[in-house]
Parts: sequence; C-alpha cells; structure tokens
Amino acid sequence: MSLVLNKEDLAEYLAQVFPQIRDDFAIDALTEDTITMRLLTRERHLRPGGTVSGPSMFALADVSVYAMVLARIGRQALAVTTNCSLDFMRKPESGRDVIAHCRLLKLGRMLAVCDVLMASEGSDKPVARASLTYSIPPR
Repeated sequence: MSLVLNKEDLAEYLAQVFPQIRDDFAIDALTEDTITMRLLTRERHLRPGGTVSGPSMFALADVSVYAMVLARIGRQALAVTTNCSLDFMRKPESGRDVIAHCRLLKLGRMLAVCDVLMASEGSDKPVARASLTYSIPPR
C-alpha cells in the first residue's frame, strides 16, 4: 500500500484538525513505512532542570504515529491511540529539538502498530523509545 497523503498534504491536514499544536511539530521526512518528525522545542516543553518534559516526548511519539497512520489511510480524524508503552532512556540535550523516527510495523483494517525512536537533534543516542497501537475507524 502506498501513501495516500504526501508530506505537504499531511502537514496541512494536521494543522487543520489540530491547530493548537501547529507550532509544536514539523514533518522532516515521509516514506511508505516511516515518518521523521520533530518537536520544535520551546520553553513550554521544558521541565525544571532544562530538559524536555515526558509529556512533550509522549506527544511527539503520539503525533508521529497519528501522522504515519493518516499518511497511509487518508483523512480519518477519528483514528485514536489504544495503547502506548514509552521508555525514557536518557535526558534530552538542552536547547535542541527532539527528533522522532517512526516506523510502521503493521497496518490492518482495524489496528496500526508503530515503533518510535527519539533522540536530540544532532545525536544518535536515543532519549526515548515508544510502541503505539492505533485504532482505525470503520470505513
């Protein structure tokens, strides 16, 4: 199965259905089975000590999977997270965006499963790893 939405159409749709996060995330790359997204790290994403907060990294993982699923199935705003497992491995580097590399493992009629590996921009050391399952609404 190929992409239904390209990078530009996907970014436009995300901005339309989630205008509140428009300035938080960017799509760097998109293929049939992968998406690379970034958290445009701002002061509001930090916790005491200057590190990126866990909820901000969860949001990056969740939005990455949502975007990957939509890129394959099209404009289905009601696709929702049904499961998430998130491991925090090290402190993200201060003053850098967090980059998420999401890989689609399975896309079925009702469920999609993805893995997401996150690192600070410019580093190959993972800061977090997530596995998410999304429920796809009936067509």
